[in-house]
This record gives sequence, C-alpha cells and structure tokens, in this order.
Amino acid sequence: MADLRFVWVDVFTDRPFGGNPLVVFPQAPELPADLMQSIAKEFNLSETVFVRPPDDPAHHARLRIFTPAVELPMAGHPTIGAAFVLAAEGLITTRPGATQVVFEEGVGPIEVTIHRAGEAITSVEMRQPSPVFGPVFGDRGLAARLLSLDVTDLRDDLPLQTVSCGVPYLLVPVKTLDAVRRIRLRMDVYEEHFAMSPDTEAIYAFTLETIDPANTAHCRMFAPAGGVPEDPATGSAAGPLGCYLNRHTLAPASAVDPDPHRLEQGHAVGRISLLQVRLDSLREAQAGPSVLGRSIKIAAGRLREEMIRP
Repeated sequence: MADLRFVWVDVFTDRPFGGNPLVVFPQAPELPADLMQSIAKEFNLSETVFVRPPDDPAHHARLRIFTPAVELPMAGHPTIGAAFVLAAEGLITTRPGATQVVFEEGVGPIEVTIHRAGEAITSVEMRQPSPVFGPVFGDRGLAARLLSLDVTDLRDDLPLQTVSCGVPYLLVPVKTLDAVRRIRLRMDVYEEHFAMSPDTEAIYAFTLETIDPANTAHCRMFAPAGGVPEDPATGSAAGPLGCYLNRHTLAPASAVDPDPHRLEQGHAVGRISLLQVRLDSLREAQAGPSVLGRSIKIAAGRLREEMIRP
C-alpha cells in the first residue's frame, strides 16, 4: 500500500483561510472504519472525507464522511468539497457549463452539479433530501440558557424546531445580530439536556439581521457531541434553514424563485463563509433544496504508508 494522498480545501469561500476547511482523500483504498475515524481525529477538522468507488456503477463515487468523533450519513461541505477536488483533478470529467454527478452517502444517492467556466470550477451544487419538519422545542428558557442569552433575545413569533434534509438540526431563531454574536454555548446545559437526542444535538442559531445586506441570514452552528464545537459553514444545516424560511415566508425567495437564499456564517470563528440555498426544486414532488458554494484548494500532501498499513 502506497502513501495516501490528500487534498486540503476551504469550502464555501473563494478566499484562502475562509470557509470551512476540509481534507479529501480522492482515491482512498478500502480502510477500516476505525482507521478512517483515527485519521479524521488526527486532522481535527469538522469533517474529513474518503472517496471510494461507488457500489452502483451508474454513480460516480461513494463518500465516507467523518468528524473527529463520528461518521456522518451526509454532510454539505464534504460533498461540495469532494466534488470540487475530483473535478479539479480530472477524476470526474466535466464540461463547460453544468455537469451532473451522483455520490453515494449514508442517506442514499446525492445529486451534485459541478459548474465550470473555461477550466475553472466556479461552484458546486448539491441536492439534499426533501425536508422533514420534526418536533418543536417548547422550552424557550432552556434554549436561551444553552446559548447564554435571555429568553427575550429569541424570536417569540417563530418556533424552535428540528428540521432535517438528511441530518437534523434544532433551528433557533434569534432577534438580532448582536444577540447571535453574544452566543456562548453552555456545555453543562448542552450535556444535560441536548446532547443525548439526535433532534437537539446539533444547534443552528440564526437571525435575519446580517452583516452584508445582500445576505438573508446570519448563522452559527454548534455540535459538540459530534466533535464540532462550532462549525464555520454547515451545508447540511443550510438546506433545512432555507426550507424553514420558506415555510414561514421570512425571506424573499420562494419555492418557485431560482434566486438563492444567501447565508453568512463563520464570523465568530474568523472564517467568513457564504452558503447559498436554492428552493426552486421544492416544487417537484419529494424534492429537497439545493445548497451551493465555492471552494479553493489550499494544500496537498500524503499520509505515510506506515500510518495506514493494517
């Protein structure tokens, strides 16, 4: 077994050292799950993705996605970042305009569109599963305490609700940008009341007040139980939030409007990110939102053979 090559990219940005960093192993051999988990823990990024041949020859690749703590059934920035790397390195053939590919992930096949202008990959778009609107979280005081906020900082005209487009997130609507900036996750409250349930272990707090007036919402995501204290950009949460905004008619885009919601994230951790959510696909039966973003290659390297030898 030779050294294992990886590529480091920043996703949901077009500038180095912004967005969400990701390590992609574009031609990973068959590795034990515990070894892949150890490699992800060693890199200690929010996710690391291993690209394998697909089980179905009609598809293009199978993705195994790991946080430092767990394997995920689906994730946004690893899907978009992996597609960018495979296209940029010629491991997926693309043409100018749009190229459709399908990745196999834990939730099933994920449709991905790679946009190219000349030789440049300009963006990658992933279609997420149709939204599932889960339970409403009724204890607003407890949610405020979790975020080190006052209950009056939360919007009282909107539900705190779990929404999933493959991965569930508890969406917490906050009134102001100032309040979102003041969020400090209380681990004692999180571990006692939130960490043990898949409906509440990942928290996506947002406000419709934004730094850039062209954007729709300002967001922060916390998932310590999954090994992610705070995520700079969360594609698998962006889709659910777009669907939530659409359901509550909170933003100008609609289910038949091709113009995407623009979500800003990562400012609190010094990694400014932009995620776009397109909802025009929701008019199709059983269709989910599309999340798109840009990526930039930062580095490449090799994991030494003795580190991965059985």
